[in-house]
Amino acid sequence: MKQHFLFLVFLIFNSCQYFEKQVPSEKELLQKELKSINWKEVDEYPSLADCEKINNKSQRQRCFFEIMAQLIQEKLDIDTLSVLYPELDTIEVKITVFPDATINFEPQFPKDSVNYDRIKIDSILRARLVDFPKINPAIKRGIPVKSQFILPVILKEKEKKQNL
Repeated sequence: MKQHFLFLVFLIFNSCQYFEKQVPSEKELLQKELKSINWKEVDEYPSLADCEKINNKSQRQRCFFEIMAQLIQEKLDIDTLSVLYPELDTIEVKITVFPDATINFEPQFPKDSVNYDRIKIDSILRARLVDFPKINPAIKRGIPVKSQFILPVILKEKEKKQNL
């Protein structure tokens, strides 16, 4: 009986190591989680109040881009940009939406383009592209984040309609 008891005690003490589980360190868990996050995409794109009621993610994104392009086009229609540069029918604008809901506009030109006075176009854009409605920033994992996108804006839509 003593031998069985000693054997049983021996088994109990040795079997404890089988129940111990290796707990991953905090750094390992953090690294694993960081690798699993797609940093190139956001959970929610920036949006305007008019687009907030749309539940579908891709439709909300399309709504935001369409309204932004329309607003930029309306603000640039009243300017001399098309008069100064008649060959310029579309301009690409890099829009940056910061986490604090501020926005920045930067014209994008072809690399080989020397026909345009970049400083003048940039100053016209900065002067005209103000007083936008409140934009809600992009969301990544519940946190507002900076997002950037390039939006083509048609400058000569009215002339095209008249020529048709």
